[in-house]
Amino acid sequence: MRAAASTLSDVGGDAFASEMLGKSKAVRLTSLADDGTTPPFFGRTDRLRDADDTATGLEEFHIGRRHIRDSAGDPVVIDWRAPMSRPFYQATPHQPQGVALRRRFGFAGAELTSYEDEALIASHESGAPTDGALAGLVVEEIERPRAGPMRDIVATIAPDQDDIVRAPLATSLCIQGSPGTGKTAVGLHRAAYLLYTYPDQLHRSGVLVIGPNAAFLRYIGAVLPALGELDVSQTTVDQLTARVPVRGKDSDELARLKGDERWADVLRRAVYGAIGKPQDSIQIPLSGRRYRIPEERLRRYVDDVRRSGVPYTIGRERLAMTVAEDARRQKEHAGGSPTDPETRRCARSVELREWLAGVWPEVDARSTVHRLLADPAALAAASRGVWAEDELALLVDNSRTTNPRSVRWSLADAVLIDEVEGLLRRTELFGHVILDEAQDLSAMQLRAIARRAQAGSVTALGDIAQGTSPWSTTDWATSLASLGKPEAVVRVLTRGYRVPGEILDVANRLLPDLAPQLSPATSVRPGRGSVSVKSVGHLAEALPAIVAAVLVQPGSVGVIVADTDAATLARALVAAGVDAATLTAADTDTADGFAELSHRVTVLPASLAKGLEYDHVVLVEPAAIVAAEERGLHRLYVALTRAVTSLTVVHAGPLPVQLLPAA
Repeated sequence: MRAAASTLSDVGGDAFASEMLGKSKAVRLTSLADDGTTPPFFGRTDRLRDADDTATGLEEFHIGRRHIRDSAGDPVVIDWRAPMSRPFYQATPHQPQGVALRRRFGFAGAELTSYEDEALIASHESGAPTDGALAGLVVEEIERPRAGPMRDIVATIAPDQDDIVRAPLATSLCIQGSPGTGKTAVGLHRAAYLLYTYPDQLHRSGVLVIGPNAAFLRYIGAVLPALGELDVSQTTVDQLTARVPVRGKDSDELARLKGDERWADVLRRAVYGAIGKPQDSIQIPLSGRRYRIPEERLRRYVDDVRRSGVPYTIGRERLAMTVAEDARRQKEHAGGSPTDPETRRCARSVELREWLAGVWPEVDARSTVHRLLADPAALAAASRGVWAEDELALLVDNSRTTNPRSVRWSLADAVLIDEVEGLLRRTELFGHVILDEAQDLSAMQLRAIARRAQAGSVTALGDIAQGTSPWSTTDWATSLASLGKPEAVVRVLTRGYRVPGEILDVANRLLPDLAPQLSPATSVRPGRGSVSVKSVGHLAEALPAIVAAVLVQPGSVGVIVADTDAATLARALVAAGVDAATLTAADTDTADGFAELSHRVTVLPASLAKGLEYDHVVLVEPAAIVAAEERGLHRLYVALTRAVTSLTVVHAGPLPVQLLPAA
């Protein structure tokens, strides 16, 4: 297919068309590139032939990351997203879907090392027991030591995950996924599936992936290219709403209030409250003459444009043209023939612009938000009783500078400014948005995403039990309403693959306090012996030996500690000769933030653990993690569920009561 793509013409009818064709060809060739380390296929289905097929024997279909044809144009490998590939993921002995045998291949790089057969029809007919256990090669792939960026799961997608991946484009989904259920990977594979299945719609409107921070985007950044999809936009909510430089930080209480959806009405009133009623007629120039526009018509024009619902700035320009068109009609009625350029000049005339400044003035987003947060009277006027007195007192900062350009804006401020920008101008739209860690977003952040997805659909991924932000949700229905998708279908994933069952049993002890409405997570891997608890006298002295003992096993090691202890314990490890890197908050704000994953041992504050996974986790002083913040127990739940193979809990002080063995 790469050879065929390379012969495609990139010459269009004009320079622009040629440029677009050239870019499209380059992207296509890059997506088809073979790096020599990715196997061309990972599975095979041997299927019963149709009744009208005169050939004998079973029909073989190899399944891979992309479609491969031979020199005659016949398919050799079928893309995993094609309808013909779905039985590979969905067939069971009870519902074989025409698949007599499913074969999984094991590879070391691009070298075939093993295969495993699963006879589906024969197993069903013989009455052999089927307990839903995973195939051996699937378990091997899940347990393969982690190193570097996230891997795709295309060879191991489970039936419940496949249902989500292949849901129609028009369907918005919310995935409530317990730790280790693969919700992030499922979201990324859904993006790849939608791009393959709906190329016409999404080529125009695109797919947007939103992650919690820049380093996380780098961590997941290899997944879609490995699946042959390069033309996907990736960003964070903070980048999406980066209308101002962020140099300030709000308290949790203030951030929670600034993220409240009540701001939407307040900001709309602040913007559209600037519109006034014409108090007199005006005279405007057109083609060398002046024409009078009566007050009653001016009032009607203002009302009509306001009712049209167009963004404020577009409405302002439309109003100017509407008034200019009135003068044009007057001239035409008198026998004149004004041209379009003359009418546009009339709309830009000094007289008309001065009139506009009085009835539909220009509005600046920064200045609007600054005025509300610095002036109690302005905020009270726009609020109309929305805020209580104590809330108004918290929101208004009388120490703010009078110059909006020198304000130390916070992340929550930037979201408010983005809301105003959405009222002023049209926002870039996407055909589908994949939103990860959705449980941590405020209503105003969700509205910012909703503006980008108002013409498309959304896949929101998250876990209420892992909510750690000041505005973490406890109810998906509320979040989905803010996201503009109240009709979204909520799918629940509780069957975990990454985290062993014994580790989940420990983490599940926290659920009654975190999210009692959620079902406990389960795992396909029991992981017996994967949890150990060590009581020590001095953390810094004991930790190096504990980490060294864990390093005897293959794979990565994450040492998760309370934020205030990270630097001290990292120094203790390095001083003892352990080659350990430290992940910091600054790292998560840059695309290079996960360079530390090249080290086998990474020391990381608990606040940065979300979304990451390690073969082995050493969790230090759980009580300190809980005590560090208001939602510390949620943070501990996240930290407990980062391990793929083993969890070692180290403590010098008492354990949180939730982690104590049952009496």
